[in-house]
Amino acid sequence: MARVRIGVTGSGFMGRTHVDAAHRLETTEIVAVAGGERAVKLATDYQIAWEPDTASLIRRDDLDAIVIATPHHCHVEEGLLAAETGKHALIEKPLATSLEDCDRLIEAFDQRGLTLSVGYHQRFRDSNLLTRELIQSGAIGSVRCIQMSALFDAEAMRADSGFGGDWGWWRDPRSVAHLLNSAPHNVDLCRWWMGTEVSSAVGHSATLREDNPNENTTMALLSFANGAMATFWSSSMVPTPGFSGEDFRFRIMGDDGLIDLNPFDELRVARGGKWETVHKQPPVEFDNANAAFEMGRMQAYCGQMEAFVQASQGMESGVGTALDGRAGVRAVVDMLANPQA
Repeated sequence: MARVRIGVTGSGFMGRTHVDAAHRLETTEIVAVAGGERAVKLATDYQIAWEPDTASLIRRDDLDAIVIATPHHCHVEEGLLAAETGKHALIEKPLATSLEDCDRLIEAFDQRGLTLSVGYHQRFRDSNLLTRELIQSGAIGSVRCIQMSALFDAEAMRADSGFGGDWGWWRDPRSVAHLLNSAPHNVDLCRWWMGTEVSSAVGHSATLREDNPNENTTMALLSFANGAMATFWSSSMVPTPGFSGEDFRFRIMGDDGLIDLNPFDELRVARGGKWETVHKQPPVEFDNANAAFEMGRMQAYCGQMEAFVQASQGMESGVGTALDGRAGVRAVVDMLANPQA
């Protein structure tokens, strides 16, 4: 079987992540990259082609698929061009910045029989896969409540020269909100774990500690079609050192037990009145620029890339679909519907 030829738009942290994943696999060939001030160096590092802009990359005739890892507001234009030129696409979450643009993308790919996937790499992390197995097997009974947090300090990250770039697009009004970067993973994992849909989402948002026209902190309530309910606290402006273990945390209450999960650390389950650690994630140093491309972090992205390839060839895979991407954007739009403080 021929290797799937991949081009990547975006040369930042996530652009490099997808280039690296495609470089590691036997089923993919990373061909070219474009977009951003680091694209030339990224192309040199991986000995691939560089294009002066994303449109010229997408139009190349030696590519089968495009991975879109540019700022959120660029996703719809680049995705539509990928569909127009007959290429499959994996779009980093969020799928787009509005439901209208999500629908435009879905229609464009469906009309041409092309695969449109969304970058929900958390589905491929072992701790999250095991959590899904526990929930769907009834290990803690019916899920009733979920408490979620996604808390970190963007100011500290921006000060790390190892990540490069100025992260200015986070303050671009076209990016809408930090919540579009934060919430889709949480929404998708809950839907995927429980096999249900979000029935309502409301939130209260604010912009704290920085000059930014976009939201950076939200507290939200969600309900699901199966009757479960959830809280979600998202902030990119929690002062260092933050709260231990709350960078990405889920506390899940079922009728017969509990799950306490940090996908970057431990998965603990309580049944019969006591806690047990059932999985320990190998180190995932996503906040360390020097270690972020070791397999502890990259395993999930490689699994996602492999699943995207399978989907593009008409096979069943666990990769996030366009409808999964739309569901995440819809929940965020609903959370942001209330006026900011």
